[in-house]
Amino acid sequence: MTNPTESPRWFTSSYSSNGGACIEVAANLAASHGVVPVRDSKQQHGPTAAFPTTSWSAFVASLKH
Repeated sequence: MTNPTESPRWFTSSYSSNGGACIEVAANLAASHGVVPVRDSKQQHGPTAAFPTTSWSAFVASLKH
């Protein structure tokens, strides 16, 4: 069982040379909450968009293709 109060663990892509114009993703919530939160790395306390896991998976698959 997962913890419903689990906090997002934010990370940026290893391809993002830490230039500050990145997004951060908290993929650790995909299995437990069914969403993948995304935020602007420059505004860590700003708004967050939460994408359904299936939508996020399709997005990432299309990028890899």
